[in-house]
Amino acid sequence: MKKILLALTAVAAMTGSASAADLGARPYVKAPMAAPVASWTGFYLFGGAGGGISASDQTILSTPTGLPLTIAQRQGASGWFGTVGLGYDWQFSGTWVAGVFADGQFGSISGTVQDPILGYTGKQKLEDSWAAGVRLGWLVAPNVLSYVNGGYSGAHFGSTNFTTLGGVASGVHLNGYNRNGWFIGGGVENNLNIFGIQSPGWFMKTEYRSAFYGAKTRDEISDATNLPTGINSIRANSWNQTISTSLVYRFNWTGPVVAKY
Repeated sequence: MKKILLALTAVAAMTGSASAADLGARPYVKAPMAAPVASWTGFYLFGGAGGGISASDQTILSTPTGLPLTIAQRQGASGWFGTVGLGYDWQFSGTWVAGVFADGQFGSISGTVQDPILGYTGKQKLEDSWAAGVRLGWLVAPNVLSYVNGGYSGAHFGSTNFTTLGGVASGVHLNGYNRNGWFIGGGVENNLNIFGIQSPGWFMKTEYRSAFYGAKTRDEISDATNLPTGINSIRANSWNQTISTSLVYRFNWTGPVVAKY
């Protein structure tokens, strides 16, 4: 009996060794590379277009004395514009983004200028403006940023050619001028992939902005002499509100690789 058990044990041992030899060494499988993590940190460029409205509080002054001849009258304006700009953002604390930016706007937001004392009326256009500021945002989703912004702004208002109330040339105009002020606003920026478009680095942003420019006094100018008429001047401020949509390109949207094996 003992001899039979010893024989069976020897056969089992030899069978196990042969099977292990047939299996061979376990193959090595390389771990997959981790997917890139998108980062909002980096430079970007943008361009777009939009529309705006403007309100201006205008007062007629006596040119010789500087005294007001009318109470302030609010005039409105509306129009369109294009915009281009650039900026840099920093992503911090996971879901917060802070940045600096600068942009320019060009177009035509046109409104009315009037001198009811002399019966003159004309059009004035906000022809171009610029802004430099900061923004702070929170990531609603990894590829969607909601933000507020604010900063310094400048604008150029074109000249105004007056006519009488009957539409006849008055022979009087206002020169164009520049004015500086400040702005506040906010918007939403999102990667275009959320619409099913595969476009790494490409974003779209929609932004509201409100800009305030202080009052400026301008003399009415004679067309014949290009000198002040010496009769009336117009003092006015400007408050502009705009909404724009822009296409944005971020240079490092794919971000750094978290780990590599």
